[in-house]
Amino acid sequence: MRVQRLSLAIVAFVAVLLVTFIPGAARVADAQPAGPSNAPVCPGPANPGSARCHAIVRTNGRGSTATNTTPTGLSPAQIKAAYSFSTSSTAGAGTTIAIVDAYDDPAAESDLNVFSAYYGLPACTTANGCFKKVNQSGGAKYPRANAGWALEISLDIQWAHAIAPGAKILLVEASSNSFTNLLKAVDYAKANADYVSMSWGASEFSGETSYDSHFVRSGVSFFVSAGDGGLPADYPSASPNVISVGGTTLTFNADGTLASETGWSNGGGGCSAYESATSAQSSFSGYGQVNCGGKRATPDVSLDADPNSGVSVYDSYGYNGQKGWFTVGGTSASAPMWAARSADAGVAVDAAYVYGSSITYRDITVGNNGAPCLTGYDLCTGRGSWTGVTP
Repeated sequence: MRVQRLSLAIVAFVAVLLVTFIPGAARVADAQPAGPSNAPVCPGPANPGSARCHAIVRTNGRGSTATNTTPTGLSPAQIKAAYSFSTSSTAGAGTTIAIVDAYDDPAAESDLNVFSAYYGLPACTTANGCFKKVNQSGGAKYPRANAGWALEISLDIQWAHAIAPGAKILLVEASSNSFTNLLKAVDYAKANADYVSMSWGASEFSGETSYDSHFVRSGVSFFVSAGDGGLPADYPSASPNVISVGGTTLTFNADGTLASETGWSNGGGGCSAYESATSAQSSFSGYGQVNCGGKRATPDVSLDADPNSGVSVYDSYGYNGQKGWFTVGGTSASAPMWAARSADAGVAVDAAYVYGSSITYRDITVGNNGAPCLTGYDLCTGRGSWTGVTP
């Protein structure tokens, strides 16, 4: 027993010597590189009456954004293959997709051109009439720049163009992230586009129904990211006048083919506290199993949003002190892709269309965001993901 105690004492003494005389010996574990993680681009709760963007960026696990000189996220070709989307360079031709975000991205157009050139997409510029940037009133005096929202803007316009390269892109920049300014930007967008994509939101609030009229215009489709915090529902995702877009996770085989699509654990969803379901939703056969009691259920649909299967985005304006290629996810990614896929179809996409029989869905039955993915309809991924090149 004494020998054992003496041995332990010697070991302890040697350990003290190592820590004392060998620099960094006690910090070997700390020196190991941290694994990658994810961070919200617009962190923290939004102020009352304002919204936050829903982009989530991949980081290196030590607080620094993971950026590279070449892309590390999914490419347009990989996303199109995963969903069997059209690979035509003219998909979406004859339509206009409006992206509504807050603040200015000074490098929006030039970054879109870098993205397009890298992936072999048609150029989308002011000069060729494909791209246009305006303020919330349609003018050329842009709001002040914001690095977080600039990365959001890059994500939105690049992936709308990736999925619908033949469509025109209208970027409408609100003066701030207040609902007053964002909804003024929506009003301009809906008067000048066929599809409006909004990758932002806030917690629901009493009186939100008074804003729902901003998402109404004949022939115009409105898409809103469902949020990145699981349940409960966000606004304007909860408005019955928009298509709420949730999130999934894509997993690939070693050869690059799609292995599975599951519900993303942080994808937004839930029953609205204030909004009623549309008749198209409430009469859908799967609505009853989510127990929303006649209230609006979100999301309606989904696509890839998990930053762990995030998409590649180019941003030279700079976020978190870094510039270049970022891997970005969040339902900020799935919303503009749904808007663009709708532009490819060239049809108005509303609740009746989503809950009808025109879209071919991949029903997502595995996963949980606080609510389980179920057969048919659920609060995790809605009806599921749009697949195929038709309609």
